Amino acid sequence: MVNQKIGKVYIIGAGCGNIDLLTLKGKRCIESADCIVYDRLIDPKVLKLAKKSAEMIYLGKGNTEGGVIQDEINKILASKALEGKIVARVKGGDPFVFGRGGEEIEEIVKHSIPFEIVPGISSSIAVPEYAGIPVTHRGIARSFHVFTGHTMENGEWHDFSTIAKLDGTLVFLMGIKNLDLITGDLIKNGKNPKTPVAVIEKGTSENQRVTVGTLEDIVQKAKEDKIVPPAITIIGDVVKMRDTFKWFENQPLSGKKVLVTRDEKQAAEFSEKLRIKGATVRELPFIKIEDASNFDESELKNFSALLFNSSNGVKYFMKNIKDVRCLGHLKIGVVGAKTDELLREYKIIPDFIPEKYMGSELAKEVVHFTKENDKVLFVTSDISPADSEKWSEEYNREFQKLVVYKTEKHIQDKEKIESVLKEVEYITFLSSSTVESFNKSINGDLTLLKDKKVVSIGPVTTKTLIELGYKVALEAKVFDVDGVIDVIGDEVDV
Repeated sequence: MVNQKIGKVYIIGAGCGNIDLLTLKGKRCIESADCIVYDRLIDPKVLKLAKKSAEMIYLGKGNTEGGVIQDEINKILASKALEGKIVARVKGGDPFVFGRGGEEIEEIVKHSIPFEIVPGISSSIAVPEYAGIPVTHRGIARSFHVFTGHTMENGEWHDFSTIAKLDGTLVFLMGIKNLDLITGDLIKNGKNPKTPVAVIEKGTSENQRVTVGTLEDIVQKAKEDKIVPPAITIIGDVVKMRDTFKWFENQPLSGKKVLVTRDEKQAAEFSEKLRIKGATVRELPFIKIEDASNFDESELKNFSALLFNSSNGVKYFMKNIKDVRCLGHLKIGVVGAKTDELLREYKIIPDFIPEKYMGSELAKEVVHFTKENDKVLFVTSDISPADSEKWSEEYNREFQKLVVYKTEKHIQDKEKIESVLKEVEYITFLSSSTVESFNKSINGDLTLLKDKKVVSIGPVTTKTLIELGYKVALEAKVFDVDGVIDVIGDEVDV
């Protein structure tokens, strides 16, 4: 019998709660892995990097000391690699900073399995930084010391008689349940009760919360704020720098909770732009966009102009084009900056972009680039309101509509919608079809939108909302994703 080829294990630190803190090497290893073994402290978006065929194994330990489940993790890593698989062990923070990566490697080497360690950004430095707290600072702290907040498996505890005498910053990881022991033992061993303390819950994530106090009152303040794991504790005068250095909570949309309702494939970019500005984002798609491009590019020689009213139109039209030279004779118009940007990626610069981001404006503008009786091709979706007959009569051109993608309504479960709505303040709508699908999903029950702010991408979507009885709180001034984000930001500043 031929021995099966042994695989490999990557022990990967995925940073702490925010995919932006994943290293490039970590990303590359996850993308190539056949099996992903992960815990609860990673950003769920990290898992989306895995290939579709990858086996996903969740082994989260919650707020426990590890024990039996750690032995299970060790054995699974070895067994999957022995099956010949490339295994990505993805864990929060860094594998060697209380990550038990060493124990996993000890099991792996028993079987002569090759491995690599991929360092991760430790919460011991990243979480304080996101809270505006430097673990070291000239004239305040020349060192920092990192401790686990858990007792040892045999029940033993840290030597606080030594720790209390350290001059640097003290960082305790995963110690919220022992916060009273930590603060009490430090005070008991001579640490000034007035020493500043910060407890940071869910650091670096959109749900980050920071509670500041002193050794003598932080336990009570943490209880009042109902702080729960994962949380880390920072002790030392560097905590005072937070008032000057805090930045994460000061972003344009910090604290604002937004629902993205667009197609799942397109939601990621919109959501990421919102998150970068500090918003908390929930995604619930109400439409599905599918390729419907199927046309003979040789027919394009009969047209004088080509119009795109969305980036999707560009994407699916160009997917069907075999030789871009067939477009050389055409005047090209687009709606919106995003459509323009995507077209330029194909090395095509449009001849015109109307000031108003509407298909009807494209039809109006193309008159200046064509002659009477010229044929104009309007590239769009199956549900586009483009009125080619009306435009043909009004502008004395022959407008034809070319459908290159289909938009299907995605009806969501009403109870699921109700649950998500409890977590958001703003509901964004980027098309009329999304509005109609949302309305059908909630059976027209507008009481669910009480205290919610409906945000529309532009006049056409707003018209649909109003017709269905919705109150539109905000309408984008520029009718694209960035315009929606800007109008929410402007509203925040009021």
